[in-house]
Amino acid sequence: MNPIVLDWHDWLNLFSHFLLLSMMSIGGAISTTSEMHRFLVEQHHWLTQAQFNEAIALAQAAPGPNVLFVALMGWHVGMNAGSTAAALMGVAVTMVGILLPSTILTYAAAQWGHRNRDLRVVRAFKQGMAPMVIALLLSTSWILGSASQRFASDWPLWLLTIASGIIIWRTRIHLLWILLAGAVLGALQLV
Repeated sequence: MNPIVLDWHDWLNLFSHFLLLSMMSIGGAISTTSEMHRFLVEQHHWLTQAQFNEAIALAQAAPGPNVLFVALMGWHVGMNAGSTAAALMGVAVTMVGILLPSTILTYAAAQWGHRNRDLRVVRAFKQGMAPMVIALLLSTSWILGSASQRFASDWPLWLLTIASGIIIWRTRIHLLWILLAGAVLGALQLV
């Protein structure tokens, strides 16, 4: 990828976009990856599809909070601009943007919700948010899966995904055992 040129307007645009994404990140920052993809890869071409996927995959595989994929995306944007200083700027801009508003709002809402937990509207809100979170996570999996050339024809992978989801939902088997089983099936090239 050729180096991109970012001026202060671009950095401000990146920061303000991640501020807005923060307010949409119901279920965590991972739920807004489809919009991040549209903004960073499709609209501005600041990241390649491979860099986008690698940032998510690496952050999900690494121990620690999964929001680290946002830092990796900021790092890639800065490195694509040509310097380590720009990469550090990218990390700061994206992480502060994604964390600041949602942290303040979550703290205030949690305090209010705890004080008013017996109200019918609070209980209804909590129950109504579950389908939205699931839909946002499904859109993320669709974006990540569509990068593969075998997306539509890879039925064993789809079957494994559905089976894993049902096992997680209906049993008490620890998630790490399911991840291990998936790794073994992948190593044996069964999926």
